This record gives sequence, C-alpha cells and structure tokens, in this order.
Amino acid sequence: MKFSTALASVFAASGTLAAPAAEPISESTLLSKRASFNYVQNYNGQAANFVSNQGAGTFSAKWNGNTDFVVGLGYSTGAARTFTYSGTYSAAGSGSYLAVYGWINSPQAEYYIVESYGSFNPCSSGVTQLGTVTSDGSTYTLCTDTRTNQPSITGTSTFTQYWSVRQQQRTSGTVTTGNHFNAWAQHGFANSNFNFQVFAVEAFSGSGSASITVS
Repeated sequence: MKFSTALASVFAASGTLAAPAAEPISESTLLSKRASFNYVQNYNGQAANFVSNQGAGTFSAKWNGNTDFVVGLGYSTGAARTFTYSGTYSAAGSGSYLAVYGWINSPQAEYYIVESYGSFNPCSSGVTQLGTVTSDGSTYTLCTDTRTNQPSITGTSTFTQYWSVRQQQRTSGTVTTGNHFNAWAQHGFANSNFNFQVFAVEAFSGSGSASITVS
C-alpha cells in the first residue's frame, strides 16, 4: 500500500492561509527552504511542475511517470477549521489524492480527509476499518493504519495514519475537519497538539494534473 512519501508546502507564520511565490519545484530548492517552509518529507526529486500563487490561494501541479510528492496550501498549525476549495483534478490511472492533509505532534499521527482520488482508494485494503462519518453532504469511509519506522515530521518514526475517504468524490466544496477529528477521536486520534494542516494534492504514480483554489 502506497502512502505519503513527500511534501512541499508553505505557511504564513500568523496561521492564515499562505500563498507562496510562484516557482517550479526542485529538490535543492525544497531542501534549502525546509526550515521556513515547515516540511519536506522524503522528496525523491521527481515531482513535475508545481506552481503556487496563481492568484490568491491557488496552486497547480502536473505529474507524469516517476512522481512522488505532496503539495498544498494551508496553515502552520492545524485546527478544527473549515476549508472551502474549488478547481480541477485529473488523476484517472494515477495513484493520487486530493485531500486535507496534516499531522498531530503527540501522539504522532498523520491524517487525510480525501475528497477525490485516482486509481487507488487508501481505505480499500490492508488497513483497519473504522466505520463511516457523514459530513458536508456525503458519507466518508474511515480507516487507520500503523506506519512502522517510516519517514515522518520528526525523521524516521512509528506513527498512526487516519483516513476519511469521501464516497461521492468531488473537486469543489467545503470540508468541515472537526467532524472527521471527532470521529477519529473515538479510535485514538488526539484532536489536539496539531502540526501543519494543508489542502493538498499527492501523487505517487501515473500522470495527472490539478489546479486548486483554497480559502
């Protein structure tokens, strides 16, 4: 099962939605900005063009072939907040997610609220099923998994992943994150001590493109 292995994202120190300067991704650029950009996780140098700030709160990405990245816009500190988003997302035949993505510091956990995906449903197999939650006009399938000695925000560690996967996929709408946090909390999610939180595109195989505006 393929999970997150890379991230490049930008945040405003004030906790407001950040719109970074436009630039193509490169491994050297991401690594040099690790401290100020908060997070680069196991980037393999194969992310195709990522451009941000095409207008306030908008980013786009195109990928093809040996891709492994997560890119997005969001907040330096997560919370039970609402994301509103719209755009295009073409990922048929690609291992990819369109999702709210973030981390909890302690107990360490990685989480996804998946609004749409390509060829792979992360709750389809090899995970622990947690039931469902209804939010924002659809039912989401809940699941969890333990990642042992894998890349994380603190280096190599063992941590829990929490997933909510929307059954009626979409590319625009509102995500009420608190509904998912409350559902996960019944299964050990801390719902506090948040690290970053972004609305993101992840891709780890195949080809595709996305252009997303977040507010």
